[in-house]
Amino acid sequence: MSTNSADVATPDPGSGLVLVLPGRGTGAGAGWDWVVEGWGLFTRAPLMWIISIVVLVVAAIAVSLVPIVGSLAFQVLQPVFTAGFMAGCRALEKNGEFEIEHLLAGFTRRFVPLMVVGLITVAGWIAILLVFVSFVGLSILGAVLTGDTGAMVNAIAASAMALALGTLVCLALMVPLMAAYWFAPALVMLNGMAPLAAMKASFFACLRNFVPFLVYGLVMLVAAIIAMIPFGLGMLVWVPLAIASTYAAYRQIFTEPDAQGRPE
Repeated sequence: MSTNSADVATPDPGSGLVLVLPGRGTGAGAGWDWVVEGWGLFTRAPLMWIISIVVLVVAAIAVSLVPIVGSLAFQVLQPVFTAGFMAGCRALEKNGEFEIEHLLAGFTRRFVPLMVVGLITVAGWIAILLVFVSFVGLSILGAVLTGDTGAMVNAIAASAMALALGTLVCLALMVPLMAAYWFAPALVMLNGMAPLAAMKASFFACLRNFVPFLVYGLVMLVAAIIAMIPFGLGMLVWVPLAIASTYAAYRQIFTEPDAQGRPE
């Protein structure tokens, strides 16, 4: 594994993790290592992982029953739930138990900073949507909102070039937004970083580790395709794997190794 120069901060009193900034650069093989380590965390408590995901899905469905506001609220709270999973991963790594209470850990610790991360992320998604609308105009959006299939087909056919260009631009904008979000919940929850500082550190860490993230993305894509085959039930394993492997990446990039050689 190759590393770049990084400054080491003091251990966070809550997690005991020694934060490394601006984060290490890793080799291409690290992408596979994150998946393997994530799988190891999943297999330590598979039932609790699956139960937690089911509870989260049920909560999302319940909240989404409130039109527009419900979905937005859940998106804002996404980092809070993710932070809870990060706390669960930390407990498993310390040979503890992953309990359903971990899912709510973000609500009792660092709630406001995590919600700020959510607000910034949702604001970014809304901005990207506005960019898309500026390319395709309001005709397609209006047709989609009406639910008229014929109107949608006609609107899309009339704006095919603008639609393609707008899609490409939005995809390009989504990458830095997701990079800024990726490690932010873990950095806020486990290292006590401020929201903007965490998102900045996450963005540059993802940029620095572009190649291993490319490997990681390809492996997880293949895993997602396989997970969808048995009526999508495999996603009950894939989602925990995605969360746990994100934690593994955070540990390798942002934290110091412990005495046993594992990241700490």
